[in-house]
Amino acid sequence: MYASAFVLGFHGCDESVGERILAGKEHLVSSTQDYDWLGHGIYFWENSPERALHWAEFLTKHPRKSEGRITQPFVIGAIIDLGNCLDLTEALSLGLVHRSYESMKQAFADNGLVLPRNEPGAKGDADLLKRKLDCAVINYAHAMREKEDRLKPFDSVRGAFSEGKPLFPDAKIMAQTHIQVCVRQPTSIRGYFRPIL
Repeated sequence: MYASAFVLGFHGCDESVGERILAGKEHLVSSTQDYDWLGHGIYFWENSPERALHWAEFLTKHPRKSEGRITQPFVIGAIIDLGNCLDLTEALSLGLVHRSYESMKQAFADNGLVLPRNEPGAKGDADLLKRKLDCAVINYAHAMREKEDRLKPFDSVRGAFSEGKPLFPDAKIMAQTHIQVCVRQPTSIRGYFRPIL
């Protein structure tokens, strides 16, 4: 939960959207899907324009998995000030998220509700790509922090994800390991740029 660390983020989108953003005509829009891995916000691949491009290419081939249609895969870069960051690579943030889960679990039980579950995104998905529980817990952590604790809201969420198949036999290094950044406050995006791929 440190402040003022700048990172480069990369977002896969349709070329028409990317060009409008680079021209200053619009900004990226927050995702509010119930399965967003890091809660609601604008998503970036940290330091990996190639992963952003692969994601845009995937969405071109699987349009039902995207909010907007991608016909021409494109990558836009962003300079992001993480600001007050819920950083899931450090102990304090992980503790906060765990407390959020315990509090949410109790609130759901008290109200006779069933907790959301992480689910496969497709047949054979061992990574459980539809992260409904994770999304709910992180969104709950934001609400708890702002309403109950009356603390400054988080500007961003950052998490490392071990994803995909082993890179080689018996490896614990996975082929799609990455760091994602979810920007909750659009003012944390200090500028956009056209990356060299």
